[in-house]
Amino acid sequence: MMESPELVKPYNDTDAKGKQVGEMFDSIAPAYDFMNTAMTGGLHRLWRDRALRMALRRLGADSAPRRVLDVACGTGDVAFRIHRMLPEARVTGIDLSPGMLAIARDKMAKEAPGAGGSVEFIEGDCLDLPFPDDSFDLVTVAYGVRNFECLEDGYREMRRVLRPGGVICVVELSEPASKPLRALYRLYSRHVIPFVGRLVSRDSRAYTYLPQSIAACPQRRDMTLMMSRAGFANPLFKSLTFGVVTIYIADKD
Repeated sequence: MMESPELVKPYNDTDAKGKQVGEMFDSIAPAYDFMNTAMTGGLHRLWRDRALRMALRRLGADSAPRRVLDVACGTGDVAFRIHRMLPEARVTGIDLSPGMLAIARDKMAKEAPGAGGSVEFIEGDCLDLPFPDDSFDLVTVAYGVRNFECLEDGYREMRRVLRPGGVICVVELSEPASKPLRALYRLYSRHVIPFVGRLVSRDSRAYTYLPQSIAACPQRRDMTLMMSRAGFANPLFKSLTFGVVTIYIADKD
């Protein structure tokens, strides 16, 4: 039986998952961008751009988003990309890890100094977003929902801050549906990635937690069913690269 994603925690079975996730990302923040590129061969950038294009198509040509929220924004990769694609939009990134946010702000100062008036990063909890109802045209989450303390509650909270007609765009790692490919993927994700992660990040547990959290997280149709239960309309999914990543798009009525 698949383990509930809320029960898969980085370090121990006693402390709250959200607390442990924050500590884990603080620990691996300096290695995070390097590991993303190394693990995916740079494909994470193509997956990100494909997801954002899908979200913008769902919004429609006449509904360019003016306010965008990037949840679990990490080191700011998606927020900066949104700013480049939509320079007129106001982009807010939120994350519970001060370590990741420090790197995001440092990257903005060095790589995107002109984004300061349009991009902001704040510390906060995805289950208690510090924004009024109907605040954003687009909400994005890249590789973050499997880390939520309670995934369905997280979806309800993100729906709350979306305006009517707004769109949510989720990119999440997944296991291939094909049994032979899934076996190869598990060999890579459960042995190669943890070994490299230990060498690079010095955190012996973080990159073991990664494949466990992927396997436990709802995938494809199960994820869209959860989005529907949380109140989203017309959810769809699109798997890429043999199913190792899946994009989810849905609307707020």
